Amino acid sequence: MKHTYVLLCSLAFGLLACQKDYDQAEAENPEYLHRSVYALNEIIIHDIFSPPVAGRIYAYSCLAGFEAGRHDDSSTLSLAGQIKWLPALPQPEAGQTYCFPLAGVHAFLTVGKALTFSEDMMDEYREDLYAEWKKKSGMRKDVFDRSIAYGTAVAQAVIEQTKTDNYKETRTFPKFTVDESDPIRWQPTPPDYKDANEPHWGKIRPFTLDSAGQFLPPPVPPFDTAKGSAFRKMVEVVYHSLDADNRPEREEIAYFWDDNPFVSHHAGHVMFADKKVTPGGHWMNIAMLASRMEKADYVKSSEAYLYTAVGLLDGFISCWHAKYFYNLVRPETYINKYINQDWRPFLQTPAFPEHTSGHSVVSRASSEGLTYVFGDNFAFHDTTNVEYGRTARRFASFIDASNEASISRLYGGIHFLPALDLGMEEGKQVAIWIQQKIRTRRKE
Repeated sequence: MKHTYVLLCSLAFGLLACQKDYDQAEAENPEYLHRSVYALNEIIIHDIFSPPVAGRIYAYSCLAGFEAGRHDDSSTLSLAGQIKWLPALPQPEAGQTYCFPLAGVHAFLTVGKALTFSEDMMDEYREDLYAEWKKKSGMRKDVFDRSIAYGTAVAQAVIEQTKTDNYKETRTFPKFTVDESDPIRWQPTPPDYKDANEPHWGKIRPFTLDSAGQFLPPPVPPFDTAKGSAFRKMVEVVYHSLDADNRPEREEIAYFWDDNPFVSHHAGHVMFADKKVTPGGHWMNIAMLASRMEKADYVKSSEAYLYTAVGLLDGFISCWHAKYFYNLVRPETYINKYINQDWRPFLQTPAFPEHTSGHSVVSRASSEGLTYVFGDNFAFHDTTNVEYGRTARRFASFIDASNEASISRLYGGIHFLPALDLGMEEGKQVAIWIQQKIRTRRKE
């Protein structure tokens, strides 16, 4: 009997062991997630999505990636029900073996593919990634296939929710009407004089906000062209923003945080453009840098991306509502008309109204989200724009980085100071609200 008992125990142990007869550390390596976030960044750059649309892509992709991968940590909570419009999501089958990081990455990439244009780029990336994943981890085929199937189920459930957030409807809404008779209102700016970007973004369904106007900031001083008026003084701060001994540093800061997805250049009759990371992509990259520094596992990394991305989506909705609510003239237009017709800002003015600053709102919302995950005084080197020819910059904290991102818009000549200061406060309020509305962990 004793020998029979030992034999049965050995068989039971063998059955349990064979359930994970692969390299678990390699299979659950968060680098697969980080590389996938970078790949989605590259596709968004390639497809030239505007900053608000990019924020939407990140938010839904990160939601799927968190929900499918979170089962690796029993302390996590689903966002179903916390996000009012999100129903219960598919659950893994009890008693079966999964690689949840694989399921999460697959869900993230599947939603990303559904919301972007370059499907071939995504398919090629996924094929190479999964081949490497299987080879390095030695994962059994049944575990691999089951994990992919679960990731697909979660992704499809999230994709269904993207169909009801009013995005498709806003594609058919009328273009923004420019009021050329009112000098306080936004006008298209050189060199391309583009139509206003995403004038109906405030109608997109948020993840947590009760309404797009929930944190509407106060207006700037009353419009005035008289010297000495509060409005004119506000304009002159922009006009002289680079008249300083530290101009080279201010220019570097402006360039570093430009994050304009499509900057056009004109030489005679020739026009060409540079494509770069969006503001949201920049903050997703900072989330990646922080996760790697912290050596965060898959679940904590996915939380960092989630809080960053929800801050982007709800921040852009709040900000774009304010922009088109106030419909305020850009500094470039005012200065050319009333001060110096030949003046041009250091950066190219984006094609939407002035108040508030999108950089300020979403940078503060994202930085507060990252602080919530990783804590205060998280010092880091931001290398995001090194590949675009800029040097890395060091920051004492995520909030420190968001402060510089905000003031960069003044140095670039494209925003008034109130748009920055009030935008930062708007972004902070959005972030606090997000943290009150969604929790990814059970309370200790």
